[in-house]
Amino acid sequence: MSPGDEPAEDVDELELEYDHDPEDEDDDVRTLDLTAFDHGDRRAPSGADEVATLLREGELDLEGRLLDASNVTLIGAIRTDALAGTCVYKPVAGERPLWDFPDGTLAGREISAHLVSEATGWSVVPPTLLRDGPFGTGMVQLWMDADPTIDLTEFVRRDDPGLRQMAVFDAVVNNADRKGGHIIPMPNGHVYGVDHGICFSADPKLRTLLWRWAGRPLLLEHLAVLERLDEQLRGELGEQLHEHLTRREVRRTQQRVTELLRTKLHPQPSGDWPALPWPPF
Repeated sequence: MSPGDEPAEDVDELELEYDHDPEDEDDDVRTLDLTAFDHGDRRAPSGADEVATLLREGELDLEGRLLDASNVTLIGAIRTDALAGTCVYKPVAGERPLWDFPDGTLAGREISAHLVSEATGWSVVPPTLLRDGPFGTGMVQLWMDADPTIDLTEFVRRDDPGLRQMAVFDAVVNNADRKGGHIIPMPNGHVYGVDHGICFSADPKLRTLLWRWAGRPLLLEHLAVLERLDEQLRGELGEQLHEHLTRREVRRTQQRVTELLRTKLHPQPSGDWPALPWPPF
C-alpha cells in the first residue's frame, strides 16, 4: 500500500478512538509504563534482521498517543509469534497539512531520513519502515528508551561525538526541526534522532539546536563518510529516495553533500530562515 492509497480507517475515527481531555494530565501517553506491556514468552529482537522482521511483520497493539506531537503519533507494542518490542506509528492519515511541504509526504521523509542514516553508518535514526497499520499506511519506528539521568538542556550544549555526527546528518537531510526533544541519548552513549518528517525540502530550511560547530572544519572521518554518501546518492541510495521524495529534492540532497565536501566546513545559519526551531524543547 502506498502513501497515496486510501487509509484503512478515516482519520476522524482515529481521533475518536484516541479521544482525550486536554485538562487531564493522566491521559498523556507519556505516563504509560512502557515496560508493563505483556509480551508473554516473546523476546526482544536481536540484530538488524530480527528488528526488521518485527517492524515489517509484527502486529500493532496501540496503547496511546503522544499529545504534544504536531501530527498523530501513536505508541504501542509490536509483536510477532516470537518477537516483541515497543514502537511509534505515525499514519499518513494523521499528518497535519503544512504550507511548505506537500500533503501526505511526511512518513516518506521519515523513511528517507532512515535510509540516509543507514548509508552513513552512524545509525542516527532508529530502525524505521513504511507499512500498513490500523489507520492505513504509516511510518513505524522502533521506540528507544533514552537515558533518564541525562538533562537534555545541558546535553545539547556538549561537544559530544554523537551530536556532531547528527549535526552533519541534519545538514545533509536539511532538517527543519532538530528540537531538543528530538534527540535521544542512550545509556550506552549512542545518540539517536527522531521526528524527521520535515526534512529534504528543496529550499534551505536547516533549523537546529546543534550550531555548536558552525563554521568549524568538518572532521576527516566525517568527510570520508560524505564522500561515500555522495557516490551512493548517485546510485542505489538515490533510487531508493526517489520512491519517497521528488527528483528535485533528491538532487538538492546530492548538492548539499557536494557543498559540504567543497567547503569542508559545518554550515552556518543563513540569516534567511530562523536558525532555531520553536519551541526549542
